[in-house]
Amino acid sequence: MSTATSAQRRPRRDAIENRADILGAATDLIARDPHASIDAIARSAGLSRRALYGHFDDRDALVREVIANGARRFNGIALGIDDPDARVALARLASLLFREAAHVQAVASIALDEAHVHETAEALAPLRVRVADIVRAGQERGTLRTDVAAPTLARLVEEAARAVITRMDASTADARSLAVRAVLSIAGLSWTESVALLAEHPTLLENA
Repeated sequence: MSTATSAQRRPRRDAIENRADILGAATDLIARDPHASIDAIARSAGLSRRALYGHFDDRDALVREVIANGARRFNGIALGIDDPDARVALARLASLLFREAAHVQAVASIALDEAHVHETAEALAPLRVRVADIVRAGQERGTLRTDVAAPTLARLVEEAARAVITRMDASTADARSLAVRAVLSIAGLSWTESVALLAEHPTLLENA
């Protein structure tokens, strides 16, 4: 028999689940179409347009939350990378971001919209700082290429990671390995060095 307490808790639990469903639907749809409509997002979430507006005032508010949600995930991953070897650190970062492909694709699509480009850049600042730190450390130790200045190389690594992750079919065999090797190639490793590094550290390609 339902109690007063359970009755009070049910709407709150449903509201949290509905909001999560909306964000999930928005992330998936925006990853494929940066102009996905509110109606399409609501339908994908299994909710009405009115129900969606009960959580977000307008499409911009929903997009801002998609940015913030993706940024929290990316920044958390980046800040958790503590491998002393910059090559391993970049490989691990690329591998873990590949697992977040839908979020990467959505944020990348939103970033192309001038209305949100600065907001996106600011939200991802911790990730960019961490990539720059890894690259700088790798150059100082001679494990990453030094013919390109650290800030420029960090940006190239970032762009390469975003490009391969957003354009590669995650269902393709060996897709994650290819994505990681592409990032390592930009950082200065040959294809044989990348293959050897992944063989030496097989956990880099495991699902954490």
